[in-house]
Amino acid sequence: MTFSIILYAVVVPFLEINVTHVFNPNWTPHVRIHEVWQLITNSSIGLLCLWLVWVKKEVIVSAVLSLIITGSFLVAFILQDFYGGSMKYLDGTEKTLFGLNIGIIGFGVAAILLVITLYTELKQSKK
Repeated sequence: MTFSIILYAVVVPFLEINVTHVFNPNWTPHVRIHEVWQLITNSSIGLLCLWLVWVKKEVIVSAVLSLIITGSFLVAFILQDFYGGSMKYLDGTEKTLFGLNIGIIGFGVAAILLVITLYTELKQSKK
């Protein structure tokens, strides 16, 4: 849980608060405000999820919220051709690892871990 939350609440903002995203001179101000809004929203939900897991011991709610965030990225990636999206930068480069986009790897692993956590917690709560 903590890995997945740190990924979307800390790592993504760290990677996006720079000239490739938030301060990209080629992005319109309207696009930038949506980007900053999304970063603040996801980081705030991440803080809530960490509190839910570590203080309230509410793993199921935290897992569902985190799965919504990570899963939504994966769905957006799958649908990118439909709306003209891309993970490539304007210069045509893309951050990859083993030929796969790092976002897909990171959020793919996170989503899998969250589904496993959710399944395990739901199974244990039925006992």
